[in-house]
Amino acid sequence: MCVVLPQLLKLNNFKRDMASTIIVRTPVLTGLGALFTTHGLSKKSVVLFDENTRKLFGDAILSVLDHEGFQWKELVVPAREASKSFNAAYRLYGSMIEADVDRSWNLIAAGGGVVGDLGGFIAASYFRGIPVIQLPTTLLAMTDSAIGGKVAINHPLGKNLIGFFHLPELVLIDPSYLATLPQREIYTGMAEVVKYGFIADGQLFTYLDTHFSDITDLKEPYLTEAVKKSAAIKDDVVIKDFRETDGLRATLNFGHTFAHGLEKLADYRHLRHGEAVTLGMVCALFLSHNLGYLDRESLERGVALLQRFRFPKGVVKRRFLDIDRDLLLESMFSDKKKLNKKLRFVLLKHIGEAFLLEENIDDQQVLQAIADAQERFKPATIR
Repeated sequence: MCVVLPQLLKLNNFKRDMASTIIVRTPVLTGLGALFTTHGLSKKSVVLFDENTRKLFGDAILSVLDHEGFQWKELVVPAREASKSFNAAYRLYGSMIEADVDRSWNLIAAGGGVVGDLGGFIAASYFRGIPVIQLPTTLLAMTDSAIGGKVAINHPLGKNLIGFFHLPELVLIDPSYLATLPQREIYTGMAEVVKYGFIADGQLFTYLDTHFSDITDLKEPYLTEAVKKSAAIKDDVVIKDFRETDGLRATLNFGHTFAHGLEKLADYRHLRHGEAVTLGMVCALFLSHNLGYLDRESLERGVALLQRFRFPKGVVKRRFLDIDRDLLLESMFSDKKKLNKKLRFVLLKHIGEAFLLEENIDDQQVLQAIADAQERFKPATIR
């Protein structure tokens, strides 16, 4: 099955279209050379992997490049969040310079969110910008981080604080790659899928509620349908608000203000991003309800679905239920989503409609939402 989702954006005062095409199919790399030619891309590619992706998919991907007549340079980084750093980028720049990579090349980021963000950051900055092609291999990347052109590296004081808007020329999604993922990573990615149901599509929420186990078990056609719908929603939001200027794109951050605080407390190591987002969405649901925007029935539906997520034993207790609420609030203030030193929250009016609350929220209201979430959240565990 193949689905192509075109993006046509006009940015600022530039009198040109920036285009990105999302392709969902299995196998996604068939006819890659012709696809690159159609999109005006050269067949000279830097291919960035992390160590896990290189082991799982590297030989097959590079074999396709050879078969299609590409000239390529392979780069590999450790499979950890710490790879999204200036030090890692600096080393990769050096390898590219030594290989005589110039602005006629492009970069293929093959992997999950770390590789996509790091690869996009390097592509945006090398020779003042070369094309990037996203080849996501995780559910989270396929449905969120690989789409939309927000690329960044981390700073010790916060995650994703330093980066660019650099739209990929192509996003190539092959759901069959997900068969290699451990169960924990499937649930990590599922958090972003569910998020789209919360913020933009009540029918998608119902579909996910009905077929949750089918999707997390990677059954077709449910998996591909969930990926397609998620990619389409992210794509639509990006088209309408590429640089996050009118509040629409900010709705993609539902639960993320809480989540990034949780990630920082976990040293960006002990809690996966999607796990933090799941917990953050629980908090955001209670905040939406407590402030009078979300009715009780919708709150209960949302919490019930999120409690179907599975976490490694003990993770939720150590990284959420037992943490100090004041400490979490303090950690949240390092998030890039704050503006003028005030936290910005995405809330729900009902399932399928989110909005960015512009007014400041009293700290006690935020602390109460965290307390309510800690009291109520009882997820399944992965033993």
